[in-house]
Amino acid sequence: MLSYVIIGLAIFLGIVGIIGCVLPVIPGPPISWAGMMILYFWGKGTDSSGDTMSTRLLLIWLAVTIVVTVLDYLVPSYLTKVSGGSKYASRGALAGVLVGLFFAPWGIVLGPMLGAFICEAAFSGKKAGQSIVPALGAFAGFVCGTLLKLISCGFMMYYIVVYCF
Repeated sequence: MLSYVIIGLAIFLGIVGIIGCVLPVIPGPPISWAGMMILYFWGKGTDSSGDTMSTRLLLIWLAVTIVVTVLDYLVPSYLTKVSGGSKYASRGALAGVLVGLFFAPWGIVLGPMLGAFICEAAFSGKKAGQSIVPALGAFAGFVCGTLLKLISCGFMMYYIVVYCF
C-alpha cells in the first residue's frame, strides 16, 4: 500500500512540476526533481528491467534543475542586452522578473518586458519606439526560459514514469 502512495506522490509531483513551467508561481523543475528524489529514497525507483535509479542520475538532474532555474532568471536579461538594450534595460528586465513574482501570474510574464522598456526609456535616453525592441528581447527570454523548464520537467517526468512502472 505504501508503495502505491509513493508512486502516486512521485507522479503527482512530476505533473505539478510540468504545470509549474507555465504557471510562474510554482517552481516547476525543483518540484519535478522532488518526485524523482522520492522514488530514489524510498527505493521504488526501479525500471522494467529491475535496475534501480542511480545516485548519478539523481545528481545529474539536480544539476540540470539548478542550472535551468538560474537561467530562467538570467535569460530575459541576457536577451534584452543581445537585442540592443543598454545595461539599464538588462537590469530592468532582471528587476522586472523579481518584482513580477509579487504580481503572478501576469507580473512574471510582463515584468521583464515592462522593466526593460521602462528602464531603457528612462535611463538610456532612447525614445519609446527604440525601447520596445529590448523589451521584446526580454519577452523572448521569458519564452526561452519557459521552454527550458518544460523540456527538463518533461524528461524528469519520463524518468519518474520509467522508474514507477
